[in-house]
Amino acid sequence: MPTSRLIFINLPVADLHASMAFFGKLGFAFDEKFTDESCACMVVSDQAYVMLLHRDRFADFTTKQVADATTATESILCVSAESRADVDQLADSALAAGAATAGDPMDHGFMYGRSFHDLDGHLWEVMWMDQAAVEAGPSEFAGQQA
Repeated sequence: MPTSRLIFINLPVADLHASMAFFGKLGFAFDEKFTDESCACMVVSDQAYVMLLHRDRFADFTTKQVADATTATESILCVSAESRADVDQLADSALAAGAATAGDPMDHGFMYGRSFHDLDGHLWEVMWMDQAAVEAGPSEFAGQQA
């Protein structure tokens, strides 16, 4: 089994240009080789990409009804942050760009996160975890902190 895989998440969007502008304000870049009038390849990292597809184009890839993320949660997309401050910076940038708050900040001491709904209602989380908790496991790390 490969030790490293790429991940491509596909999301339906109503207005591709508005979605690209929104995520551009959050600091994400787009791979122009895989971007056209119906889709855009957003680079999250060198191993993770989000394909933003116009709803009609997205529907070409499924036999099921395309979910309306403004009325139902089809997934929770979580991206990591380097620090608590980075969590706040990304979440605040999303809110300033038109996102909606999805809940209260989650603060567990060793782990901190915030969430928002993007322009199409997709639920995003931004999460930071103390490296010691990553290495030990959250329950072990929490026990060491008592």
